[in-house]
Amino acid sequence: MKKAIMLLLNGETLPQLFITIVRYVLPSEDHTVQKLLLLYLEIIEKTDTKGRVLPEMILICQNLRNNLQHPNEYIRGVTLRFLCRLNETEIIEPLIPSVLQNLEHRHPFIRRNAILAVMTIYKLPQGEQLLVDAPDMIEKVLSTEQDPSAKRNAFLMLFTCAQDQAINYLLTHVDRISEWGELLQMVVLELIRKVCRTNRAEKGKYIKIIISLLNAPSTAVIYECASTLVSLSSAPTAIRAAANTYCQLLLSQSDNNVKLIVLDRLNELKSSHREIMVDLIMDVLRALSSPNLDIRRKTLDIVLELITPRNINEVVLMLKKEVMKTQSGELEKNGEYRQMLIQAIHSCAIKFPEVASTVVHLLMDFLGDSNVASAIDVVVFVREIIETNPKLRVSIITRLLDTFYQIRAARVCSCALWIIGEYCLSLSEVESGIATIKQCLGELPFYSVSEEGEATDASKKTPQANSITVSSRRPAILADGTYATQSAASETAFSAPTVVQGSLASGNLRSLLLTGDFFLGAVVACTLTKLILRLQEVQPSKVEVNKATTQALLIIVSMLQLGQSPVLPHPIDNDSYDRIVLCIRLLCNTGDDLRKIWLQSCRQSFVKMLSEKQLRETEELKAKAQVSHAQPDDLIDFYHLKSRKGMSQLELEDEVQDDLKRATGEFVNDTDDANKLNRILQLTGFSDPVYAEAYVTVHHYDIVLDITVINRTKETLQNLCLELATMGDLKLVERPQNYTLAPESSKQIKANIKVSSTETGVIFGNIVYETSNVLERTVVVLNDIHIDIMDYISPAVCTDAAFRSMWAEFEWENKVAVNTVIQDEKEFLEHIIKSTNMKCLTPVSALDDECGFLAANLYAKSVFGEDALVNLSVEKQADGKLSGYVRIRSKTQGIALSLGDKITLKQKGGN
Repeated sequence: MKKAIMLLLNGETLPQLFITIVRYVLPSEDHTVQKLLLLYLEIIEKTDTKGRVLPEMILICQNLRNNLQHPNEYIRGVTLRFLCRLNETEIIEPLIPSVLQNLEHRHPFIRRNAILAVMTIYKLPQGEQLLVDAPDMIEKVLSTEQDPSAKRNAFLMLFTCAQDQAINYLLTHVDRISEWGELLQMVVLELIRKVCRTNRAEKGKYIKIIISLLNAPSTAVIYECASTLVSLSSAPTAIRAAANTYCQLLLSQSDNNVKLIVLDRLNELKSSHREIMVDLIMDVLRALSSPNLDIRRKTLDIVLELITPRNINEVVLMLKKEVMKTQSGELEKNGEYRQMLIQAIHSCAIKFPEVASTVVHLLMDFLGDSNVASAIDVVVFVREIIETNPKLRVSIITRLLDTFYQIRAARVCSCALWIIGEYCLSLSEVESGIATIKQCLGELPFYSVSEEGEATDASKKTPQANSITVSSRRPAILADGTYATQSAASETAFSAPTVVQGSLASGNLRSLLLTGDFFLGAVVACTLTKLILRLQEVQPSKVEVNKATTQALLIIVSMLQLGQSPVLPHPIDNDSYDRIVLCIRLLCNTGDDLRKIWLQSCRQSFVKMLSEKQLRETEELKAKAQVSHAQPDDLIDFYHLKSRKGMSQLELEDEVQDDLKRATGEFVNDTDDANKLNRILQLTGFSDPVYAEAYVTVHHYDIVLDITVINRTKETLQNLCLELATMGDLKLVERPQNYTLAPESSKQIKANIKVSSTETGVIFGNIVYETSNVLERTVVVLNDIHIDIMDYISPAVCTDAAFRSMWAEFEWENKVAVNTVIQDEKEFLEHIIKSTNMKCLTPVSALDDECGFLAANLYAKSVFGEDALVNLSVEKQADGKLSGYVRIRSKTQGIALSLGDKITLKQKGGN
């Protein structure tokens, strides 16, 4: 039986096997065999080509009747369930009396399946004639039934087949709904949703029922109640009740998936009912107690958009407590969580500068954090706060100079040195800044040449490798840049130069420089130069200024010599060398113009960057805001002129919200008809006997093909089957069915396809049918349907640091050479953005100037949470054409290849 069923599922017909199964399998008493028999009967064809029931099917009717009266409850139950899958009236009609008898059976398993069988029979085309009084019969069963599942099935039957009776039963027993089982309450909610969509005027009384169910013991019912409330009502009371319910579920449920789903619902509420969600911000924040990082990240994202002047202090206090908890070191991902909290506090302080003073000193304790990303976030936060909050400048500089020695990361040191160079303004601050840098660099020199042996006669000893022989009286330059005089009568051998590590008190800058980080060395040189230039302005004593300048030059020259010495595996890079040499020249000869550039222009550029960042964030908020327009001829209801008789407060609130939505155009659904037409694909030619076209709908993980098939011949097409196959990460959900198509008639066929990753997929197939005149099957090959990657990715935003981190981490790269007729760099960038549906992360100001070269970063996110990174680098050649590369990186191969194909296809400048 199992082999027969597998063959049938794979398309075999096996007509000769039916009689054998009737003779030998039908009489079997084995439960497993009986179950397999019912599966076999469900699969086989029960009708001929003209739609009439096959004569041999009458043989199974008697067996089914016997099963419906079998003393074993399992046999009865599975047979009743089998009847739910039959559509042939001729087979079902003689079994109806036996089905009705089972409605009163003592076992609930049989009763619940009997109710479903009655519902299925009643829904057949001729079902109302076969069971005229089925709804009344089921309503009577419902009033006496005690089993929760059977009761749910009975109410479902009334809901599906006799909605008025279901509503009447619900309103009659409205006081007892809270006592009903979970399954029945779920069906009640489904009924309420259906009724309220068709008749919005009556939703007031049903919303009361939903609110009463919010106290149900079942969390599934509570969640459905909240979802139903949000979908049916805009009244503040209803939305507040739903939001409170979501918050309770967020705290009471231990399953992380449930928490993530609830956070998604809260995020949706935040978009449409922000004022109500603001009041619940502290309840949402309590979700940070979960150790899961995804839950914490979503929670912080929601909270940051709900901050107001009224609740900012509470939120920041809570975030500070969470930051202090991360110092315990109990959890392995504390560093990553701390980084998220620091970014959240940073965002709060930028929006509300008055809270910066309460958090900046706490966060500066983490400048020396072992998690480099977290320390970078702190120093960037400090850099922004010191500019936007001038009152905090003195305290921040003092604290930064006190804690500078704790910093261990080169990038953090670079940013901290820039802050010291720009914001140390008074004499004491400048002197403290210079002293701190000197202390962290340690004693000079950075490397030394140590003496190995006594002087010997030059004629008796051949100079050895790595030795220096001094035979005349001349000055020699030592490692620290000072001069020494050697005697002509001596020969001194020196060993190879070695690094001087310095004492234990030597600071972080020395250890980083001795690893060969000369970018940091250039930053140290620039910072010292700025401090000396500022010292020249604030220090009246020329002697002190000259002394400080000499010491600074000594430090800078020592770093330069370290970079050119053989003690390090890699010499200093050219950029750092040029920068350090520029600092030396500047300290030796300073002009007013250069002084202005170094002491003022840097700060002005930083202020400009901050203002552009703020402007960009403002534009993003405006873009997110829903723009809705009302039509001039829309009906306006005047709330104050309406009769309020018999209306509850909830209904009154709902009316007001509906009027507001109508007035602002939120009910208007502006769908792009042209876009709809673009999604209609022709699958066959106009001259084919069967014409087919498909309307493709892509919704996250599902693709729905709504295919219209038209018979253009004068003959009836029998066993017409749409056979589809897929290529890529696409999967067909259903088996194809056979249809009979009358002459010149049409048929709507739906095909569901599941998508598992962001990759360009192809759907192909054919239509197969038979006619009465031709014995062979006719095949019409369909055009391929290409599923576009653009349906799955949407523009997204991330920080530059996150972009660089992902760029370094992702292993899949696709490099596409630029080959286009477009001759303007910005126009080409706009064309790529439009073609790939991505967001340009590079600020507009960075793309303004005409320099013949353009580099930009683009970013998008897929519905599956995958990241797509694109770097565009183009240069205008002498002949006016653009050259360069578009590089795509992603974690998965599918996105990189699909985006590369899309760019190759679109970059020419065509549509």
